[in-house]
Order: sequence, then structure tokens, then C-alpha cells
Amino acid sequence: MRIVFMGTPGFAVPSLKLLLEQQYNVVAVVTQPDRPKGRKKTLTPPPVKEAALSFNLLVLQPERMRHADAVAAIAELQPDLIVTAAYGQILPKALLDIPRLGCINVHGSLLPRYRGGAPIQRSIMNGESSTGVTIMYMAEGLDTGDMISAVELPITDEDNSGTMFDKLSLAGAELLGQTLPSIVSGQAVAVPQQDDLATYAPNLTREDERIDWYKSARAIFNQVRGLSPMAGAFTYLNGEVFKVWACAESKGHASNKSLIPGTVLATDNEGIYVQTGEGVLLLKEIQPAGKRAMSAAEWLKGARLEAGALLGDGGAA
Repeated sequence: MRIVFMGTPGFAVPSLKLLLEQQYNVVAVVTQPDRPKGRKKTLTPPPVKEAALSFNLLVLQPERMRHADAVAAIAELQPDLIVTAAYGQILPKALLDIPRLGCINVHGSLLPRYRGGAPIQRSIMNGESSTGVTIMYMAEGLDTGDMISAVELPITDEDNSGTMFDKLSLAGAELLGQTLPSIVSGQAVAVPQQDDLATYAPNLTREDERIDWYKSARAIFNQVRGLSPMAGAFTYLNGEVFKVWACAESKGHASNKSLIPGTVLATDNEGIYVQTGEGVLLLKEIQPAGKRAMSAAEWLKGARLEAGALLGDGGAA
């Protein structure tokens, strides 16, 4: 059986390795093109490409999978099955129709909830207590195909997007290994999704990263950990971007609702206490403009931040 694997970020690597460990015949790996990364904009291959090359696999990197030449290149490989995991582009019908066993996707949510490109981040940002992985047959719509199998995992307050990516990528690979035999034998039972229960997880924008201090401490806590350690949430301090990488709800510090949300209440060796629309948020790991990420306590040793200082758009002028 000939398999083409399609994936891009680290989330997809365990699934690729699972296929190889179980001695499936992966004839090619399709991933996104190398992209500039970091301050020096160094052209960097995606994690799936690095993994594929380490196993001496053929790697294809079309700019647009919808282009006829890209579809033709896959067709020439004569795959029996296409396996995708966080590839990053919607596949055209011409491609979905190529393999005799269809195309399956390892998706990082419990479908039909959180269809789209950022299901893990948005599950955390929305305060969900659990999420999971669904293996589904791919269809023309956005994550609308019939579901074959799923596994659920809890989201704890100690989790952020980084920890959940790791947990779900491993769970997805394990689920893929359990599910493939039924797909290969033609005995897989696929269940249609209930479209009326669908929710969406669109790719993140800059606005999703901006902290609105008028929201509750709990909501901002969820936002920050949902964006960490990838993009990070940000606010402003003295007109400059001030990133927040880790925080916590502060139960022991008195809230003062007479103050503008975003007002610094106090600082100590735990970090920076900020008034929100409801409750107090303790900033624990931050990144001032032009500096590296560090603990708030470390930054406070050399910075002057007094009670009454204002974070947010109100301090951006």
C-alpha cells in the first residue's frame, strides 16, 4: 500500500514517525515551503520536512496545493491513501479523488467542534476543560468529513498551547495507529458530523493577541496560555509593545473596581498585579519591547514600574 503523508508543524511529526515505525510504505511527504524565521529572516524548513529528510523520504513543497501541477505530482505517485495532519492548506477535490482508500486527516479537536486552522489554541482561549483528536475522512469543506475515530484529553490550568500540542500530537499518532488497520481493510465505520453542532477555530490574527483589560482575569489568563509559547499575548506599556507569556489569577490580592482596567495595583517578587474588568491578574513572565522573555520578578529588579501605571491602549499614546 502506497501512502502520501501531508503535514507541516511539529504536531504532525509523531504521526509520520508512527507510519514508518509500523512499516507503512510512505512514498512521499508533502509539506509547506520553507519560510523566513526569526529576526534575521533565515529560510527555515518546517519540522515535517526535517523529519522526512532524516528518513530519506521524498519531499514535495508546492506553494499552492490547488495548482494543477501540484495535484499532478501527487497523482504520479499513485497513492492508495493520503494521510494529513496539520498540513495548512485546503485540499482540492481533484486531489481528494486520487487515492482509492481516500484521504484521512488527524485533526486537533473533537469534531464538529473547532473546525479550522487553530483548534488547539482556541480551545484553550475559550476556557474549554477538554479537547481531543479526531481522525476523519476529508471532504471539500473545512473539516466537514465523516469521523472515523476520536480520543478526548483534559485541559488543565497548567496547560498552554505548547503542552497541549505535544499531548495531542502523541495522542493523534497513537489513534492513527489504532485506526489505520480498519481503513486499510475497508472495515472502518465513518459517522457523519452534526453540522448544527459545529464551531469554528479560524487562524489567529494580531487582534486575537491583544489583551483587553476590560475582560475578566480568567478570560485573559486563558488568552495568554492559549497563545503561549507561539505568538504570545501583548499589551502596551509607555507606548511600546509589552508581551505577556505567563500569568495567573490572583486570589489573594484585593480587586479595586474603581480603577481603570489595566492599572498596575502592585509589584512584588511574584510579579505584577493588574486590575482587570473582573478580578486581579498576576503577570509572571513578560517580554518588554526589544528584550528577551523573562520572569516579571527579574525584570522588576532593573525597571521602575509603580502602582498606578497603566497597561493597554490607554498607555499606548
